[in-house]
Amino acid sequence: MKEYLLLLRTDITTKEAQQSPKQMELHMVDWMEWVDYISEKGQLVDGGNHLSFSGKVIRPNNVITDEPYSVNQESVSGYIIIRAKDLDEAARIARKCPILQGPGTSVEVRENIPFPEH
Repeated sequence: MKEYLLLLRTDITTKEAQQSPKQMELHMVDWMEWVDYISEKGQLVDGGNHLSFSGKVIRPNNVITDEPYSVNQESVSGYIIIRAKDLDEAARIARKCPILQGPGTSVEVRENIPFPEH
């Protein structure tokens, strides 16, 4: 089994795309069911974290942007790490991610490749 990072993207810039407290509460129920399912199968490596809506992007020549990086109003809002036999299996797990129920969302699946030991 390999490790895969699921990068969770949401629209953190558009006011209308933000969930109400009630929507967030319902979303968390779905989220916990999904994470518990992955965990019960022995495929959860790290339950990950949510990321704040604020941040900075630092580029060469000391160019700094005072907001998180986003494309099409989507920005990384969290991550989890799972185990899967290959990229296709990891993508099948990611397709069931509850954040995909909302507009302006996506999940990027990337293999987690450790740095070589020195």
